[in-house]
Amino acid sequence: MSLPVPTWRLAIVAAALAPVLLLLPGNGWSRLIVVDATLVLVALVDAAVATAPSKVPVARTVPGVLSLGAEATVSWDVTNATSRPLKVAIADQLAPSMHAGTRRFRARVPRQGHATATTQIRPSRRGRFEIRDLTVRVEGPLGLGARQSTRQSSSILRVLPPFKSREEAELRINRARILEVGLRSAQGRGAGTEFDQLREYAPDDEFRRIDWSATARTGKVIVRTYRAERNQTVLLLLDSGRVMAGQVDGVPRLEHAMDAVMMMTAVSTRLGDRTGLLAFGRSVRAVVPPSGGHAQLSRITDAMYDLDAQLAESDYRAAFTEAMARFRRRALVVVLTELTEPVIEETLLPALPAMVRHHLVIVAGVRDPDVVRWAGDRPDDADGAYRKAAAVSALDERRRAIARLRGMGATVIDAVPGRLAPELADTYLRVKATGRL
Repeated sequence: MSLPVPTWRLAIVAAALAPVLLLLPGNGWSRLIVVDATLVLVALVDAAVATAPSKVPVARTVPGVLSLGAEATVSWDVTNATSRPLKVAIADQLAPSMHAGTRRFRARVPRQGHATATTQIRPSRRGRFEIRDLTVRVEGPLGLGARQSTRQSSSILRVLPPFKSREEAELRINRARILEVGLRSAQGRGAGTEFDQLREYAPDDEFRRIDWSATARTGKVIVRTYRAERNQTVLLLLDSGRVMAGQVDGVPRLEHAMDAVMMMTAVSTRLGDRTGLLAFGRSVRAVVPPSGGHAQLSRITDAMYDLDAQLAESDYRAAFTEAMARFRRRALVVVLTELTEPVIEETLLPALPAMVRHHLVIVAGVRDPDVVRWAGDRPDDADGAYRKAAAVSALDERRRAIARLRGMGATVIDAVPGRLAPELADTYLRVKATGRL
């Protein structure tokens, strides 16, 4: 159903006539009332003869998937199937977090023609956005009145977490592939433990790799080459509880952890391993079974993109129990969380022994550089002194928590912003090269 609405032209005409009528001799007020009533009547008739908004198709085009912070185009295409030109105004329902250049536009659409308008969006929030309400206004022939209606035109936009460490991931994949063909890594990680092939000795080969039986048979020096084991399982446990809502370097801890999840998935699946995800807070929120191949990164990203940190304590015991029940094969388990002593002591440590007995466990978190800086400051006032004391205490608690985790058999990564994903991938590659699984 469309409703009649006034236009700016009607307001301008009324405003222009008012002072003229009031200055004329006689009762200006009565003339003003008559003229205004006439204008309103004319505007209603003008709106009544305007084309119904329902007869003006408007097609909205939005990108189906967009990475957080990336820019994309939203467009509207208006079709005029009538025999006269139309003046059309459109207002769309674009959330403020999309940071659209505009969500309104006006266009003169020629008869039997089209008009197109575009705007740029740059989302600042992850998640699933449904754009529904589209308001269409069509002016009458005189431009004094218009008909307006709001229609349901549903479009879905999914904003995924950004993969900031993509280049770092490609670098590590390339390095690992060099190891697989028997060359020595610049970081000296070794060449894996799973037998790959026999080949003729090269100057860079180690003497301990020589296969003496094959050498005796062929009369040439033959060496064994090894590669990192394939078809292993990497299970990523993503904490999305209260502690992951805190911001580090202007970004929630959960965002840093998601970047690490994507890098681990990209590296491990490209190197032949099976990678899965279990996201949890006070309950298990998302599960992606371990799998390999290029499509696994997309599956895991899709499972994470609409996760926000819950303002409740995470239940590590329930998450670990679910993980061990679903995935019984020995795996590399990576727990992405915050390394805060109260949280570690009360929730993670009691649940960790059962996990460490069956799996190789890495606990990883991002360190706040502001706290480190405050701890090293030389305060010149009381506020600075209190901040320094709190920062020193927080770092001491963090060191104790890390020491207790390592004492229980877990490998711990405490990285600065931007280094969590690369350091976690490096640790994974060392695990593969040394055959610890």
